[in-house]
Amino acid sequence: MELKDSIYMPFFADPLWGQSSLATMNIATASGYLISDLLILILYWKVIGDKCYIIHHCTALYAYFFVMKDGVLVYVANFRLLAELSSPFVNQRWFFETLKYSKFSKANVINGVLMTVVFFVVRIVAIPPLYGFMLAVYGTEPYRRLGCLIQYSWIFTCIVLDVMNVMWMIKISKGCIKVISLMRQEKANNRLQNGKVD
Repeated sequence: MELKDSIYMPFFADPLWGQSSLATMNIATASGYLISDLLILILYWKVIGDKCYIIHHCTALYAYFFVMKDGVLVYVANFRLLAELSSPFVNQRWFFETLKYSKFSKANVINGVLMTVVFFVVRIVAIPPLYGFMLAVYGTEPYRRLGCLIQYSWIFTCIVLDVMNVMWMIKISKGCIKVISLMRQEKANNRLQNGKVD
C-alpha cells in the first residue's frame, strides 16, 4: 500500500490541520491521564502537591482542548506527547523514595541516570525542532487559518512547558551529578580505608 492511499496521509501532508483517529486518541488518552493525575494531586496535596505539576497539567490540558475541540495541531500535540516517555522514570523515582530505597542503591542510580538521559532527549533535544517547525509554518495559509487564539495559545503553551522542562532538566542534572559524585567519593574513601587496613 502506498503512503498516498493511507488513511494517515492527510495527517502527514498537513501537520497543522491533518487528521488521524489514532493520533487524536493518543491526545484523548493523555488528557484523561492528566485530568486524573490533577485530581490526585489536589486530593493529596499535603503529600504529593506541587505547583509546577499543576501548571504543567493545566497548560497541557489547555492546549489539548483545542486539539480535541477544533481538530487542529494533532501532529504537533503528538510530537509534544513524546516528552512523556520520560514519565515512567520520574514515577519510578517516586516509588523508590516511597519505598525508602537508598539514593545510592543500584536500582535508584540506574533509574536516575536513565531518567536524566531520556528526559534530556525527549524534552530538551526536541525543543529546537519544534520551534524550527513553528518558524517554518509561521505566516502560511494553514497557519493563518488557525486564528489568533489558537496561534497565541500554541506559542504560549509551548513556551510555558519548555521553560518548565529546562528548569526540571537543570534540577535533574544537578541531582544526578551530585549522586554520582558522592558515589565516587564514597568509593575513593573505601579504597583509602582498605589501603590503610592492608
